[in-house]
Amino acid sequence: MSVENGTLFASFAASAERNAGEPALRVAGHQLTYAQLLEQVERLAGRIVERHGSRPRVVGLCASRSLAAYVGYLAALRLSATVVPLGTQLPAERIRSICAAAGADLLIADDDPAVAIQAVGADRVLHLPDTADRRWYEEPAPRWDEPCAAAPDAVAYTLFTSGSTGAPKGVPIRHRNLTAYLASCIDTYQVGPGSRLSQTFELTFDPSVFDMFVAWLSGALLVVAAPGDTLAPVRYVRDHEITHWFSVPSVISLARRLRQLRPGSLPTLRYSLFAGEQLTLAQARAWAEAAPGSILENLYGPTELTVTCTRYRLPADPARWPRTSNDTVPIGRIYPHLEGVLLGPDGVAGDDGELCVRGPQRFDGYLDGGQNARRFVSYDGRPATETEPVRHAWYRTGDRVRLEDGELVHLGRLDDQVKIHGYRVELGEIESVLRRHSPVEDVVVLALPDPAGIALHAVYTGDAVDEAVLAAAVARHLPPYMAPERYHRVQHFPLNGNGKIDRGRLAAGIHPPQEISVQHTPAR
Repeated sequence: MSVENGTLFASFAASAERNAGEPALRVAGHQLTYAQLLEQVERLAGRIVERHGSRPRVVGLCASRSLAAYVGYLAALRLSATVVPLGTQLPAERIRSICAAAGADLLIADDDPAVAIQAVGADRVLHLPDTADRRWYEEPAPRWDEPCAAAPDAVAYTLFTSGSTGAPKGVPIRHRNLTAYLASCIDTYQVGPGSRLSQTFELTFDPSVFDMFVAWLSGALLVVAAPGDTLAPVRYVRDHEITHWFSVPSVISLARRLRQLRPGSLPTLRYSLFAGEQLTLAQARAWAEAAPGSILENLYGPTELTVTCTRYRLPADPARWPRTSNDTVPIGRIYPHLEGVLLGPDGVAGDDGELCVRGPQRFDGYLDGGQNARRFVSYDGRPATETEPVRHAWYRTGDRVRLEDGELVHLGRLDDQVKIHGYRVELGEIESVLRRHSPVEDVVVLALPDPAGIALHAVYTGDAVDEAVLAAAVARHLPPYMAPERYHRVQHFPLNGNGKIDRGRLAAGIHPPQEISVQHTPAR
């Protein structure tokens, strides 16, 4: 399977022509064939140009799990624009800062446009309501019929991840970064007309790119999970006869707690893929028993390496499953078209160290070039500099990985980056926001074990502040998944022998010792 002209929209359009009558998208009560979806894309592209006054260069999506979100994504690509997914839960200040960094010309809002308007002004927001009395897709609109001018080197989408300096990091992914990746995925997972792919991820989380374009470039149907569907994955899979599942592993834990994963309860699944967090062997066993006809894989990859860059396929016979040092499923091996190396603290390659990757999926650098420092290393392990080309350099993932029995096993983060509900979170960014609140002198955010996975606790010094006040301060600047669940005031932070804050002792002061394990989980 090849990607037409090396660009996403050209590939989608070619697929839509080949599969015109096949179902392409099922979302929020709508089902569109490829021909219908292409028609809506062309008309929305015309509306965007009409609203903006010219073809925009960058389009932000304040939209989620709606027809407008998916048609808007494709319409932006149709106009050769860069897509910037923003979701619907970001506060106005964060939307404003992201739009400024990305140079967004226009925002598409699918629900209440108030926050988007507050962020950038009414003249830069296109509201696409889908209500009983007003449906945007039924309103007349000019059809955009000019050629799509995107080139393989153009940026297809930019995702903003949490940044340790307090500013989110913009990760631009070019069309050429996706070419080999998507073609390989379509072939590996035997996707085509008749396949039905889940979409459990928000558009702000890059595995959604796999779901959308592995489906749309092959003629398959993308079935977008409604809010709450991931709380009942068995019902969602059976109601829609899903053949290809992709989610974070925490969905398994939730389904197990709700006693949903009964043996054989997921009979339609042919492939089950997990990424974004460590997949434990216990989780994998529970899912494999529920989906005995499904091939189960564990995938890994940071956003900077275009969705995923390693895979491990569990043997069909559980008796042949691996044993790993941390009871997690291996992340497997680097894709054949990429190169990987494990660098130790001394910069020497070995069987245990920081995973560094290079190849066609590796991004070219952050939107803010100043954030590239120490993220790239050259051939000999030295840091790549502004005066030294980084085209062939390795990207430093920040993940510690060990080679065990020929397979890569993820051991944890080398920094303070964690995963919360599948989203990458820099603890330092939360700390930065809380330090702005004047009564707070200093703050440490801890990621601690919780029945639901990981919970954030903010520990601060200074005058006492009501938890509701601190929570409101966080809500003004950060999305909900970055909000600490608890706030704790202490007189001072304990220090270790090196004079650094002892996070273990600090955690022990707010949790029973037997429950303490300050953890870092795989980040994207």
